[in-house]
Amino acid sequence: MIRVTRLQGATMAINAELIERIESTPDTVITLVGGAHYVVAEPVEELLERIVEYRASIIRRANRPADEPNSSKLHLMDDDGGG
Repeated sequence: MIRVTRLQGATMAINAELIERIESTPDTVITLVGGAHYVVAEPVEELLERIVEYRASIIRRANRPADEPNSSKLHLMDDDGGG
């Protein structure tokens, strides 16, 4: 999720994985894959940076050692359902 600011000043979080496109018309409009549109205050370039950082954070968390405190390491299951 990335945080964005509506033009009225309210903040909200949008699932970055569901963003289909971001346009500058001149307002910044985020369109999600389901067709929802959101007009936000951030410029396109800033949103792109937030999306890149969001995705990088997922990769960093997935690559943490399992014994690291507060690790969010993904755990894959064997075919038999065990760990």
